[in-house]
Amino acid sequence: MLYIWDIEKIIKETLIEHKLNINYEFTNNLTAPMSYNVSTNTIKFNYLQVNAYIGNFKFKETEENFVKIILYHVIGYYLDFKKNKHDLRTLIYGEEEEKEMLKADIEINAWEYGRILVPLNLLDSYDKVRELDKMLIKTYK
Repeated sequence: MLYIWDIEKIIKETLIEHKLNINYEFTNNLTAPMSYNVSTNTIKFNYLQVNAYIGNFKFKETEENFVKIILYHVIGYYLDFKKNKHDLRTLIYGEEEEKEMLKADIEINAWEYGRILVPLNLLDSYDKVRELDKMLIKTYK
């Protein structure tokens, strides 16, 4: 099991390695393992959710590498918002179909942009997590 300080260390080292100026913080209130808040430029994480999420995968990878995979995906949101100026008002005022299309675009972009930073030794695992994550999301809906 990874603890708050373990995850903070991985996040800090990864952000420094890629020269990314993103804040990060722990929160108990997050219902996902990690998220990126574009308004505050902050990655938030819940260590209990991170550990539970890691438990969903049955292929061989270290816990630390799973955190990095999750983190690269979340950094993908940062890179997407930096590159694409999405009209987030759509999420509040848009029709359901518009909302779903925007969410899908953002999610696809986050995985793609995050993948750019993934080291070669983690690419296969990143892609496996991406595929399995799609199936996990479908089972929770």
